[in-house]
Amino acid sequence: MQMKRKGSFQFQQGLKKSFLFFSKEQKYEFQPVYVVNFHFCIFIKKGKMKKLTIKSWALDDRPREKLVSKGKVSLSDAELIAILLGSGNRQESAVALAKRILKSANGNINELARFSLEKLTFFKGIGNAKAIAIITALELGKRRQLETTLEKPNINSSKDVFNLMQPVIGDIEHEEFWVLFLNNSNKVIAKSQISKGGLTATIVDVRLLFKKALEFVSVAIIVCHNHPSGKLQPSTADKQLTQKIKKAGVTLDIKLLDHLIITEKAYFSFADEESL
Repeated sequence: MQMKRKGSFQFQQGLKKSFLFFSKEQKYEFQPVYVVNFHFCIFIKKGKMKKLTIKSWALDDRPREKLVSKGKVSLSDAELIAILLGSGNRQESAVALAKRILKSANGNINELARFSLEKLTFFKGIGNAKAIAIITALELGKRRQLETTLEKPNINSSKDVFNLMQPVIGDIEHEEFWVLFLNNSNKVIAKSQISKGGLTATIVDVRLLFKKALEFVSVAIIVCHNHPSGKLQPSTADKQLTQKIKKAGVTLDIKLLDHLIITEKAYFSFADEESL
């Protein structure tokens, strides 16, 4: 056998073997390579790099199997999204693709829930079917959170109103005006959208608002709307509308308890600020 010398290392041809090369997000197999002296290895790539599928990963690394063996709580947000995707693309696994999608939403599930079909299908490997699966799953999560409204919650503070309405209007990109109709025990009888507007304003018909209040035999109401801009300070129009609703309620003996301006993470309460 002919020997080659390079520096202090002697290279001799060894047995063909397969080695796994691991990157941060993908697993590849190089075939074949040669072992040299059992201490010093050189990788010689003969052929194309082959991407390993999720099925070839260790059991703990597979999202579906991990959910079965360790429970849903053990999965990261990216792994849950990867299960919805089912597969990635030629360059990345479903988990790697899910991580990239989540990163584009700043790692925030609420922000991801605002992605349109077009924005999701922009990612390579995401067609209409996968995009719809993501949108559907996130919408179901949102509706699950809203199911508590069926229990007719008691309103004891502005925070209670925020917790009830933030999932409804906190993350939408246009203004909506809603009313909570309360009974004598401050329990929510019903809630209703009165108007839907643009990015900065919405028109409210006070007559329609109190027509609904009379239909529900409400003793009191709480009104709220969102600011897509994220700004919490009420505008002059917000202040004028609040006073208009309050005065109309006095005539009908229906008390306006509060007016909340809601954003994704915070709120402004007219009652808390003594601005009613």
